[in-house]
Amino acid sequence: MDGATQTQDYRVAVGKAAIGVVPDTSLNNRISSDDDFPFCRATIRNFRRGELIAGAGVFVDMFARVQRGFVSASTMLPDGREFIVEIIPRGGLIGELEVLRKQMLNLEYRASSDCELYFFEGRLLRERYATDPQFQEKVFSRTLARVSELERRIISNAGSSLQSRLAGMLLRLSSVYGRDTPANRDVLVISQNDLAATLPASREKVNQCLRRLRECKVIEGAQGRIRILNRKALEAYADGAVSAK
Repeated sequence: MDGATQTQDYRVAVGKAAIGVVPDTSLNNRISSDDDFPFCRATIRNFRRGELIAGAGVFVDMFARVQRGFVSASTMLPDGREFIVEIIPRGGLIGELEVLRKQMLNLEYRASSDCELYFFEGRLLRERYATDPQFQEKVFSRTLARVSELERRIISNAGSSLQSRLAGMLLRLSSVYGRDTPANRDVLVISQNDLAATLPASREKVNQCLRRLRECKVIEGAQGRIRILNRKALEAYADGAVSAK
């Protein structure tokens, strides 16, 4: 996908969202109770699963907050495989650092499920950051947490088997999904392609590992839906203490 197409896709998303501009007072009441980035004016847009939200290499001056559902942030590896760097849950932000630094997006963002996003003007973020030290600390803390998580994953992947990496990713996704649906955190709705891209690994090898975990009664399910049956056993696989034969 070339840059011109990416820019058009993103502008379409923002343009349609502009229809849903919400007055300051009503939206502020809905956001400030559970958001560290409480801006009172936004445009709202709903996306279907798989729909492009923003392409890499595009300069934009809006950032977004995930209000409902999940968004994947991905890049392409040199060998042509997709690498899903992060799955962003409810409350997560998209593009805030790029807007703050006035840089192009370096990741592609797609809806991992049907989702609703709130878009905010970059100017609001920069003004708040320049005048509020506590807000600066929140931005820094969020950024540090995301970088630390990615660093931990890279280190873990370098020295772990695919079985161990897969088990660890299932536990991580369970934690991410649990923020949106705490009562149903053991059920993961994710396609096999997306699951393979989070590791990253081939779909065939990931399917083999999933089959072994099913045979050992650690998980169950197929066709994009996985249920964790034995969390302690899955943790043991993630730590490399045992391996599924």
